[in-house]
Amino acid sequence: MTAARKWGAKFPLALVALVAICTFGPANGSAQTVEWQSYGSDLEGSKYSPLDQINATNFDDLEIVWRQSVLPEAVRGDMDVRASVASQNTPLMADGRLYISTGLGTVAALDATTGQVIWHDLPPSRGGLPFERVRQTRGVAYWQDPQSDDTRVVAVVGSYLVALNALTGSRYSDFGDNGEVDLTQGYDDRTVDTFSWGSPPIVVNDVVVIGSAITDVTNPSMPAMKEMPPGDVRGFDVRTGAQLWSFHTVPREGEPGNETWLTAINQDRASWEYSGNTNMWAWASADEELGYVYVPLSTPTNDYYGGYRPGDNLFAEAIVCLDARTGRRVWHFQAVHHGIWDYDFPAAPNVVDIVVDGRPIKAVAAVSKQAFTYVFDRETGEPVWPIEERPVPVGNVPGEWYAPTQPFPTKPPPFDQQGTSVDDLIDFTPALRQEALDIFVRHVAGPLFTPPTLIDEGPGGTQGTLQMPGVVGGADWGGAAIDPESGVLYVPSVHSESVIGIVRSEHPRSDMDLVAHSLAAVKGPQELPLFKPPYGRLVAIDLNAGEILWSVANGRGPTEHPALRDIEIPPLGQPGRVSPLVTKSLVVLGEGGNSGVVVLRSIWGGAGGKMLRAYDKMTGEVLGEVELPGGTTAAPMTYMVDGRQYIVVTVGWDDVPSEYVALALPN
Repeated sequence: MTAARKWGAKFPLALVALVAICTFGPANGSAQTVEWQSYGSDLEGSKYSPLDQINATNFDDLEIVWRQSVLPEAVRGDMDVRASVASQNTPLMADGRLYISTGLGTVAALDATTGQVIWHDLPPSRGGLPFERVRQTRGVAYWQDPQSDDTRVVAVVGSYLVALNALTGSRYSDFGDNGEVDLTQGYDDRTVDTFSWGSPPIVVNDVVVIGSAITDVTNPSMPAMKEMPPGDVRGFDVRTGAQLWSFHTVPREGEPGNETWLTAINQDRASWEYSGNTNMWAWASADEELGYVYVPLSTPTNDYYGGYRPGDNLFAEAIVCLDARTGRRVWHFQAVHHGIWDYDFPAAPNVVDIVVDGRPIKAVAAVSKQAFTYVFDRETGEPVWPIEERPVPVGNVPGEWYAPTQPFPTKPPPFDQQGTSVDDLIDFTPALRQEALDIFVRHVAGPLFTPPTLIDEGPGGTQGTLQMPGVVGGADWGGAAIDPESGVLYVPSVHSESVIGIVRSEHPRSDMDLVAHSLAAVKGPQELPLFKPPYGRLVAIDLNAGEILWSVANGRGPTEHPALRDIEIPPLGQPGRVSPLVTKSLVVLGEGGNSGVVVLRSIWGGAGGKMLRAYDKMTGEVLGEVELPGGTTAAPMTYMVDGRQYIVVTVGWDDVPSEYVALALPN
């Protein structure tokens, strides 16, 4: 790994400024090039760059210097397809090029200063049939051979792992089977018919680490299955494509954690034998010096009804530290026992060095959907501050198994609302509050980890449990960014609830009796949200002290609603899915797109917005903003070529096909 990728984690905080100068030189130097070689800037997932050419004094002066579709004409060719309106792809930058996952799900290289296509990969035909569009991923990986000039772009294209020459785009014939690895294979004695994954790979000490995204969402009209494939995490040799190891996210017999998968009533097998999912659908982070990779895992089959998998269900909804070369588990922490809330770990943990009470700590911090930040010693897995097991409510869904306690971090404080009560309802006017109360009483409410409940259509019945945060957070796939100089974590959060109501399955092929009925946000009074704002926020957390520095609304939100126009109110926050970028002096954050968003599309004004803002890192003050052609639908990134700093964001809107937009200061 180059120094430009690793400087923030290698050195004590006192040396960071000196190292930045030595590594990058003057940010405005005429020949300076600063790269962005990993999805999150570096393997540590910092989303940080020391560049400062774009700063508080000139952010408003940014202009669009090039635009390129996520599905360029040179890539699309004669195929009759169009770009999506909600692409979540973030490019990498190395060698003066941007490396992308295209709207076809293939890989391409763009010129970093013009956006023009340099090369693109076209997968081979299979069975005599031409290539068909596959899932576009959030990113790709970049690798340099320290012993030669070999540089590779590593990507998941559909159900295949590929390695491409970074300069030419050609495939390596000795990688896998004639240039690709079939990812449906390699699951030991369990197989999958199809493989899909939307996140970027990570390459740690010459090992490619990937997860999977086996679907686990059901409703009454879908064939809910208690038996599903596993979501194992796997490691592959970056040079040959050979599978080196597989970590069983649902532990097999004789493996640690297997005892937490009990046998359900009326079942003749232990639940580990047929339960699946427990994916790493997000991406991982790593400490390459330690050789450790930090894996965020998700909920097992079925997300909202766990009656067929009694027990705590390790390693679901856990952070697992693995040895990157062997796949050996070093340590783990389970944040949710027997998950029935879809509280996956949705993003890579942030690797950072902090100082707590005068003691330097090599730390890793993981933000969660439930609005907690879990902070550990990344070598040992010991919590930096105590995490307490506290009693939580139990429910009455037939056949369900309930964990009596759940883990609660004592520091840092939650960064968003947890649980629901009448005190949280909107109160802009007495009439709006009464409407909110009338909606609220038709649901089951309670503190964090109040379980899903049966829908009761009878007189006085309830429509399920109001869950806050909802199934997409709090924090979600956008994750957090870290400033390695200060140890401050920046977390975007969307304030939205979900309603989890359990009903009988209606599908004739379902082998599960009970499924979730609805995952939608509640329609509040006059299409306003049910609960108090802000509906989108940016939160700064000092990881050295374990305290929240500030929390600000991100955007105006529904302030123009007819019921609110005559009320003097501050910004309410825009409820869009966003991801942060941190530079030497700024936090940069968009407002999100309005399509492809799974919550809050039904509220007045919808989700997302077209503004890109710069915030002061120490106060949260807005320092500048620019309007984009669409809302930001992916994590922004920045780099410098020939002394000019660029910020590239992926944007889209319901009437704007997704494109990459490059911003820079006027020449």
